[in-house]
Amino acid sequence: MRIESVVANNRRKVFEVRTAAVQYAFPYALLRKRPDSKNRVAQVRPDEDLGMEGFTYRLEDGAEDTIHIDAVLEYNQDPGYLNDLLLHRLTLEAQKAVEVSDLSKRELIRRLDTSASQFYRLLDPTYRKKSVGQMLALLHLLGQKVDVVISPRSTKKSGARRRRGPAAV
Repeated sequence: MRIESVVANNRRKVFEVRTAAVQYAFPYALLRKRPDSKNRVAQVRPDEDLGMEGFTYRLEDGAEDTIHIDAVLEYNQDPGYLNDLLLHRLTLEAQKAVEVSDLSKRELIRRLDTSASQFYRLLDPTYRKKSVGQMLALLHLLGQKVDVVISPRSTKKSGARRRRGPAAV
């Protein structure tokens, strides 16, 4: 994902990162080299050396750092990015399972009712057009158990509201 522009918003203490589709905020608090009132952001720009997939900022004292778009997407919990992370993890597990499986690759291809090229795409961690369903089917054939755990996100006690019971009379 390419960064179109990035702006330092000192009032909100965030970088506003714009891509072709969405604008994200990335807080100064997550930076290794943090700006403050005496050492502000002097310059920020999308980084061409990263193929516009990151940005570099420089503070007034000359300190400089670079942030990759993945850090911004992870902080903002971008659904597409989280899906890519899940697919990557499932792919790595499938690769391990294929290596130790007694089933041949030809037999796996037959049981999945797919082509050899599609099977190898499923095992390619850089291929992003596969689905979670395809990966689960492959892992199932390989004798792997995949558990999906759904639990509420932890919240800070100060931000969570408590429900009060009925008032005592």
